[in-house]
Amino acid sequence: MYFTDRGIEELAARRGEEDVNLAWLADRLSEFVDLNPEFEVPIERLATWLARYDDDED
Repeated sequence: MYFTDRGIEELAARRGEEDVNLAWLADRLSEFVDLNPEFEVPIERLATWLARYDDDED
């Protein structure tokens, strides 16, 4: 298990029953980067990965 898995598991346990939309998620990610600019690159990579998740691989 990676260290980050604990945070993912906590997220699922604490908020897993909630419905959220992607606009809400985008706002939270932007807020996080504003407060923690050193994480801008990984958050941008995550957001790009999520945005392109269903793209067909050519």
